[in-house]
Amino acid sequence: MFAAQYNGGSRSEARLLSAILVVAICLTLAPVLRLFVEGVTHQGNPSLTLMREVLTQPSTLSALKHSLVTAGFGTLVSLMLGSAFAFLVALTDLRAKAALVFCLMIPMMIPPQITALSWVQIMGPSSALLKTLGIAPPLGAAQPLYSPGGIIFLLGIQHMSIIFLTLRAGLRSVPQDVVEAARISGAKGLRIWWQVVLPLTLPSLGAGTAITFVTALGNFGIPAMLGIPAGYATLPTLIYQKLAGMGTTVLAEVSVLAMLIGVVAVGGILLQRLFQTRQKLHLVGSTSRPLALPLGKARLPVEIFLWAVISAILVLPMFGLLATSLIPAYGVPLRLDTVSLASWQEVLFRQPATSRAFTNSFGLAMGASLVLVVICLPLAWLMERRKTRLSRLFDSLLDLPYALPGVVLSIAMILLLIKLPFTDATLYGTIWIIFLAYIARFFAVMFRPVQASLKQFDPAMDEAAQSVGASLYRRLCDVIFPLSAPAAAAGAILVFLTAFNELTVSALLWSSGTETLGVVIFNLDDSGETGMASALAMTIVLVVIVLMALIQLLSRRFPKGVVPWQT
Repeated sequence: MFAAQYNGGSRSEARLLSAILVVAICLTLAPVLRLFVEGVTHQGNPSLTLMREVLTQPSTLSALKHSLVTAGFGTLVSLMLGSAFAFLVALTDLRAKAALVFCLMIPMMIPPQITALSWVQIMGPSSALLKTLGIAPPLGAAQPLYSPGGIIFLLGIQHMSIIFLTLRAGLRSVPQDVVEAARISGAKGLRIWWQVVLPLTLPSLGAGTAITFVTALGNFGIPAMLGIPAGYATLPTLIYQKLAGMGTTVLAEVSVLAMLIGVVAVGGILLQRLFQTRQKLHLVGSTSRPLALPLGKARLPVEIFLWAVISAILVLPMFGLLATSLIPAYGVPLRLDTVSLASWQEVLFRQPATSRAFTNSFGLAMGASLVLVVICLPLAWLMERRKTRLSRLFDSLLDLPYALPGVVLSIAMILLLIKLPFTDATLYGTIWIIFLAYIARFFAVMFRPVQASLKQFDPAMDEAAQSVGASLYRRLCDVIFPLSAPAAAAGAILVFLTAFNELTVSALLWSSGTETLGVVIFNLDDSGETGMASALAMTIVLVVIVLMALIQLLSRRFPKGVVPWQT
């Protein structure tokens, strides 16, 4: 009787796994496949002519060069900042490590267009902060951030958290016994770091560098807000400008450009996985207690230096953004007699686009989080129980939509949904195309924590429930969901936090009535409404910090490692 019941349960699991896998593949991998088909065909026939024409255009070659330069040097800036913080936080006896890690995560959670806007407000001749201090450059002076150097600098700041997180994870797995053995043998300070710690963490450092380069390559907000005014186009901004122009062959052309970014990005992903594979060769040792090498008299100066850097890259730009939002006109110094809340009142309570954007962004982020919970929980459990060829293939390709630049995914979604199969209907220009793009984009963000949580799940509990007659639905609701709920909740919060401020995907998909908050900030700044853009940006920054604080407060309920800034 139990054997028949077990076989019936297995068939139900197999059917459910197949159904959910088909849905997941259609949502995540089908757009990427459609993009590839468009790039290698012309008018429905296989042809590389258009691809050759697009790839040899001077504008394409120039944008490719600019993308590689800004992403490459931006990654170096991230590497210097992120690795310095990671080594000091993970290896030494610094105080207030939790606060340091939390502050280091904020730049990554703040949208890139807000990062660019905040830095523009503290530099240049119209800076309210510099005017208040009386050190603003003369009117007519160039804005130094409207340049390749400005893009590189801000890309480095924006993505330093990626280097920090990946390297810190590798450092925390370094066996403490090895370091103690080196110290007993007479090694001290930099010699321990150079001969023992650094060789063991090179795979983590390499993986973080690779994914940082891929992320910087696909960044749209910073190159758009700093590069477009300077006439400095990268591949993402070139795609945006071409799509805005619209022509008879524009979709085919931008699909080729998107594939070009994708090829470079896939190279970075493969390099990252190579480093992660090598990372499994760590020595076996005790990692129960984190390393805490004493800094001695240098501890206070090091702490002052680290907090000064955080203030420079986080507090100062936010203060500049706040100052610009409180003045009646851009370029006016901030004084008691010039303080005005007009920009806040206008953008938050009078502009219909802002209320629509808040509604759209909240609804899209919340909807994507809930849908991904519903899909990823049973899918992760079934893939763990029943390892098929299709599930293993999906697992290996799942990270692709998230790792690829957002503009690549946007073009893929346009090509897939501009005309629905077997009908003349289209989702392009509707909010649903943004919603589906968010699900594809953030699928891995939800799936990976749930998958990691279920790998620790004892299958005997599910088998016991099945042996007493519990149906598949009952086991999912009463056994699997409660055990994986903390990881799913953490994933849902992170998806919401990221999607709420998203610009790179929605910049190419929005239309009148479907604006998101990132799009509204970009459009306000582009149209010269800097005060309102700053006020809305500050509002979003406050929302981000409150949500991150909420995650921190609930972090004790989550499995270890789910919240990335937990120490």
